[in-house]
Amino acid sequence: MIHPSTELKFISPEKGIGVVATEFIPKGTITWALDPLDQVLTPHEVSHMKPFFRNFIDKYSYRDSEGNFVLCWDHGRFVNHSFRSNCMSTAYNFELAVRDIYPGEELTDDYGYLNLLEPFHALPEEGSSRTIVRPDDLLRYHEVWDEQLESAFRTFNMVAQPLCDLIDPRWERKVRLVAAGKAAMDSILNCYYDPRKKLAA
Repeated sequence: MIHPSTELKFISPEKGIGVVATEFIPKGTITWALDPLDQVLTPHEVSHMKPFFRNFIDKYSYRDSEGNFVLCWDHGRFVNHSFRSNCMSTAYNFELAVRDIYPGEELTDDYGYLNLLEPFHALPEEGSSRTIVRPDDLLRYHEVWDEQLESAFRTFNMVAQPLCDLIDPRWERKVRLVAAGKAAMDSILNCYYDPRKKLAA
């Protein structure tokens, strides 16, 4: 589920629609959390779909660490890519704002941590030398992303968390300890899907 203080809006001819904040969302806020209405589809299930649905899954889903395709039921699936994203995946099935997000500002993800099937060229951005998003970007940039997440977690307990009830019970205690500085954060690298593991199994 996407943060409630958001809406869909036309961004640009290149990007189409995206998700923008309708109110101030401070750094450390959960901006999206996996919920029971999101669909989690195995590669086998997707491979047996008709082409129209496979293309839809390919465009609007991300892959988890098991290689499953996760399709958000709400407008969370319209969050656009940015090499300087203001939201970021965690190892706990939710995303955090890694900096303050202001009303009218677009919520963005770096698709490099979403386990893409294929690399793609993205629009160039000021402040980033990257132009290609690759399936193995988590291996390349996880240390940089971990630093941003650790900084965001330091404000987790200081901000309103309207999606807090959606934290997976398996992770709730760990998340609280991390936010309180009493436990080390699990790396975003835990989100990485390595297809070679599936082949070796």
